[in-house]
Amino acid sequence: MIGLSHYLIVSAIIFSIGLVGVLRRRNLLMLFFATEVMLNAVNIAFAAISHYYNDLTGQMFAFFIIAIAASEVAVGLGILIVLFKKHGSLDLDDLASMRG
Repeated sequence: MIGLSHYLIVSAIIFSIGLVGVLRRRNLLMLFFATEVMLNAVNIAFAAISHYYNDLTGQMFAFFIIAIAASEVAVGLGILIVLFKKHGSLDLDDLASMRG
């Protein structure tokens, strides 16, 4: 039988995969993808804990996190398009250099 600990372990593994993606951060688009993976791992944990305690609070938090992640993607992709048109690259090392 699959219990709460199984869901939390899967959530921790997915979160650590996203954390590795954030720490590597070579490309700005991959940074956004890694944060989405981390948010989805938190959603899994919230939904599993909510189901375990028979309380809808965790599922409501997961719903709001999904809404925030969707707005982050919309705004973030707009910014990425502008940065790519301006600099021709999404590499963070290129974008971090000061231009005068």
